[in-house]
Amino acid sequence: MDAMSLGQAVLLGLVQGLTEFIPISSTAHLRIVPALLGWPDPGAAFSAVLQLGTLAAVLAYFAGDVLRLSLAALRSLGSPEARRAPDARLAWAIAAGTVPIVVLGLSLQSWIETSFRALPVIAFMLAAVALALMAAERRGEGSGSAHGLGLWRIVAIGFFQALALIPGASRSGSTILGGLLFGLRRAEAARFSFLLGIPAILGSGLYQLPEVLDAISSGAMSSTALVGGLAAAALSGYGAIAFLLRFLQTHTTLAFSLYRLTLAGFLAVYFFWN
Repeated sequence: MDAMSLGQAVLLGLVQGLTEFIPISSTAHLRIVPALLGWPDPGAAFSAVLQLGTLAAVLAYFAGDVLRLSLAALRSLGSPEARRAPDARLAWAIAAGTVPIVVLGLSLQSWIETSFRALPVIAFMLAAVALALMAAERRGEGSGSAHGLGLWRIVAIGFFQALALIPGASRSGSTILGGLLFGLRRAEAARFSFLLGIPAILGSGLYQLPEVLDAISSGAMSSTALVGGLAAAALSGYGAIAFLLRFLQTHTTLAFSLYRLTLAGFLAVYFFWN
């Protein structure tokens, strides 16, 4: 990992927070923005650790939901009756829905850190998920909630979430896509994508944290830069969550799909001329 200044880390933190929850792919933007500014690729490890800042935003915004689901899961450990409660079933389903991204993330780690970060791959995934979201929207908005999803449907949405291992797909975008296909309301699909992402974001960030700490100990990055990046990601991420949930109450995901297609087109032109 090349040297990174405080200013670079804060800007990348802002990019991470603004794009993690809006379905336009944070990893794509963390790859594209440095490339356009002439900075080195911050790497998959730094991108993953920055997600711990956005994780703080999710935990703060959904503190009541997280506490309720966690307590329901704990109560269910010793009570068959509590195991049948909707919150307990949802909590354990979220745990099961996290399995696909964990298994595939570990299996494909070398590709995630190298080949998948190529700009042509990012452009393709930006366009592919945009078109898939547009197709899902044509079916019309569902009326379901996350509590009404069965275990296997949540696991299936977990496979959609695993698409985010490829930059350009967007964890929120691919998870919202899965939620729409299984009949969730748009805002509910977004809310569920945030909750489903908590274990994945936490695991990915902690798994990659030692590499970033090694960069700090070697002088490639300062602890101040890391803290600044995390704080910027947390603050901008909280605002992005609030914006998206309000936006999807009255709008479709079309604007995000069009942005994705525009960005993919820009990258295609960029490849052609460079």
